[in-house]
Amino acid sequence: MAGWFELTKSAANGQFGFALKAGNGEQILRSEQYTTKAAAQNGIESVQKNSAVDERYQKLVARDGSPYFNLLAANSQIIGTSQMYSSEAGRDNGIASVKNNGSSATIKDLT
Repeated sequence: MAGWFELTKSAANGQFGFALKAGNGEQILRSEQYTTKAAAQNGIESVQKNSAVDERYQKLVARDGSPYFNLLAANSQIIGTSQMYSSEAGRDNGIASVKNNGSSATIKDLT
């Protein structure tokens, strides 16, 4: 099963965001919060365009030593951030999953 995007609206602050989910339902990328639904939809389009480009992935390590990554737009702005992984291999598998699922045209609007 192919992955999909979930577009959401926060009950707490009314802002919008999205998550990219793998075919098994696991969240593999989470966006920042946007003030408008249109801006969040533009973020999804940016993932669709940039997820296949190796140079758009920023591999990082958190203060506690957990590997994670950011997906960047062409202008170097962060589009989305991964979960924390227990190993670099796990992080690299997460990147491969975003590359595989990031071009999905399926958007589940949960707003």
